[in-house]
Amino acid sequence: MKLTVIAATGGVGRAVLAQALEAGHDVTAVARDLSRIDSSIPAVAVDLTEPVTEALVAAVAGADAVLSCLGPRAKAETGIVAPGTARIIAAMQAAGSRRLLAVSGIGLATVPTAARPHPPRREPGAGPFLNYVMLPILRSAMGTHMSDVAAMEELLEESGLDWTSVRPPRLTDGPRTGVYQVAYGTSLPLALKISRADVAHAMLAAITDPRASRTHITTAY
Repeated sequence: MKLTVIAATGGVGRAVLAQALEAGHDVTAVARDLSRIDSSIPAVAVDLTEPVTEALVAAVAGADAVLSCLGPRAKAETGIVAPGTARIIAAMQAAGSRRLLAVSGIGLATVPTAARPHPPRREPGAGPFLNYVMLPILRSAMGTHMSDVAAMEELLEESGLDWTSVRPPRLTDGPRTGVYQVAYGTSLPLALKISRADVAHAMLAAITDPRASRTHITTAY
């Protein structure tokens, strides 16, 4: 397949890029700083905080799937996900590309959005520990980021694209195991952690999984 990996120098992005190349896919990497990408890999410099450029449109044109691993690396970057994804969507619409997968996060059903100002108090599919202990802590510590990612998922739903949001819990630097749980359109009873390498594995597997089309998937051990 022809794949475009956006934010290819981040933790999940690096894992997606490596695994896609290992699997023999034709991959284009997109990042702000190309010095962090091996010169043998086709790469395009794009800053997703800026308006859509011809370079971004060209990077996604003809892709069988675009995999966005966009996320803040520091607190100062909080709020980049929804605006950056809006630019990715606009570029894909301009290029006529259809399949978009994006890294998201758990607990978003409980986060207010423009289309859902009064969300449910409990995350569907999550068990008591997540609903009554972990998610309140996450909303307190990462509320602004969760709102940003929830807004991103609304953009996916409204985009008209064939989208999937991949919702992992706490990310680790563990190895790729290929052994994890996946829930379609709901959460998992005890979604606590997963390695970035296994999130990448799940994203790549979801490209051609019809159950992952136009919905979110939760991945965790």
